[in-house]
Amino acid sequence: MDSVVSDAAASHGYGVTPFVDVETDDDLRSWQTDRTRAPIATKIVVAGGFGVGKTTLVGTVSEIEPLQTEALMTEASEQVDDLSGTPEKVTTTVAMDYGRITLDDDLVLYLFGTPGQERFWFMWDDLVRGAIGAVVLADTRRLKDSFPALDYFESCGLPYVVAVNHFDDSELFEPEDVREALSVPRRIPVMIMDARRKISVIETLLSLVGHALDETPE
Repeated sequence: MDSVVSDAAASHGYGVTPFVDVETDDDLRSWQTDRTRAPIATKIVVAGGFGVGKTTLVGTVSEIEPLQTEALMTEASEQVDDLSGTPEKVTTTVAMDYGRITLDDDLVLYLFGTPGQERFWFMWDDLVRGAIGAVVLADTRRLKDSFPALDYFESCGLPYVVAVNHFDDSELFEPEDVREALSVPRRIPVMIMDARRKISVIETLLSLVGHALDETPE
């Protein structure tokens, strides 16, 4: 059993079936071989500012080869994209990121990462359609970049959690400090995580699923 998934899911009360990177006939799950057993297919959106780690998060946990629409940044984009917090960044998402993770025989999460730049926000309405909730990634070095996503999900009523992606060269803050800085309502979970660590991402996703169920139990 994949210890990363089992540890995180067990702490949230989920039973877990291991996932594998390459699916063979012997590795197929019951819902893939028995058409009478349809899994709960759950769509989750990963949003946030430019360069905050959305593509990394999806790629970290996806059990399939993630779909990424990364394009090389050009000199033209330097005039509109703030690279001061991410000077090493050379690519950007121009449509979406897509991945999948199975947490149980009957629970499959489909992850859709949104583009962060303002010029691509027109796609958000299509990407969030049918989602049960969203993870809003934040970077404490650029908290103001989180406000558009927070405002969007508050206005459309979609359940969301705030996850601070802690970078090695950034100061570590307590979740409540971040909540106050972003004026996040008390009902919204706020957590510190690392988009490069599978266990950290899974805990964030499970927190969102639990919060979405509390907000919309039906």
